[in-house]
Amino acid sequence: MLDSSRQRVVRFVGAELMDIYDKVIAGERLDYNDGVRLYATPNLSAVGYLANIVRERLHGDRTYYVRNQHINYTNICNKFCKFCSFYAKKGGPSPYEMSLEDVRRRLTEHLEVPITEIHMVGGINPRLPYEYYLDLLRTVKEVRPGVHIKAFTMVELIEIQRQAKKPLETVLVELKEAGLDSLPGGGIEILSDRVHQELFDRKLDGEGWMDVARTVAKVGLTQYATMLYGHIETLEERAEHLVSLRALQDETKHFVTMTPLCFHPEGTELEHIPHPTGYDDLRNIAVARLMLDNFAHIKSFWIMNTPQISQTALWYGADDLDGTIHEYEITYKDGDFGNKKQVLTRPQMVKMIEEAGRIPIERDSLYNEVTPTEEPTGRSLHLIPLNASTR
Repeated sequence: MLDSSRQRVVRFVGAELMDIYDKVIAGERLDYNDGVRLYATPNLSAVGYLANIVRERLHGDRTYYVRNQHINYTNICNKFCKFCSFYAKKGGPSPYEMSLEDVRRRLTEHLEVPITEIHMVGGINPRLPYEYYLDLLRTVKEVRPGVHIKAFTMVELIEIQRQAKKPLETVLVELKEAGLDSLPGGGIEILSDRVHQELFDRKLDGEGWMDVARTVAKVGLTQYATMLYGHIETLEERAEHLVSLRALQDETKHFVTMTPLCFHPEGTELEHIPHPTGYDDLRNIAVARLMLDNFAHIKSFWIMNTPQISQTALWYGADDLDGTIHEYEITYKDGDFGNKKQVLTRPQMVKMIEEAGRIPIERDSLYNEVTPTEEPTGRSLHLIPLNASTR
């Protein structure tokens, strides 16, 4: 006969998920089939409950954020991915490539804010020489000495290597010497050969992406991981992506955070696909937390998930909300290609976390705690109201 406490858990989790509950309580690794079941069950509350057990075991109520700035140095790209609204095309954003002075100007616009991270990614622009990337890093360090630079996806690294005409390991060492501190780790979207062929066949494939990640780890650079969901992938492919990332982390031990990224169809070749839902956002965060037992952190990226869903995600496995952003150009609200300044100030980040019943912790890129300092007021920014959707 079941004791009363277990009976309560059965009523909430459901008898069909109790074997997974037992694994979670025991700290046992979930397998691929468990992942598929967590994606398929209609009981989202149960999945969130299980994920929150792991989240609180690791972090309690602590929730991390960083004061950062995004710089997307070019939107010229020769990969033409069907899911992308960022690259320059007819009816979309106008083409641009930033000069070093442009980058310097962007950085000085926010120089009064105590930003600790600069996040830089861009399109695959074959006109940019190898020295551009080195000078780009040096420029950031000149303007903001001591800042952590998180830059270049695996796909960008392959283009940088092509321009350098050197072994990738040598290129990474030279980029480190110029100021590179870590890599955002995107570019593969989802580790599925089928999806790769259908949506982004000009880009690096899954095996190539993992080989680059291994080289990144070899030279001692920290990396972050992502998964783009909500396009044509299956639930099974989502689970396989997480299992593959977990195996790579077992091997390299250099990933610090996983960020599930929801697909926004606006301005892409997949505009017929339904928009993302909070339901799917919460599920992907929760399943990622449950499957990735060797990842310290799971992030809810508020620009894509909205502040409201990100608050809820703090009870569905997420312990990180990314940062203040300042400018973001990878996705646009309702095709508004001119709206690049999307900001949450530090007080807004703190308020968002506290309203969700969690404890805000300002961090740097490597999750060292930062002593908060106040930001100046009165700056002209496109602030995101906490009671408004970014979708």
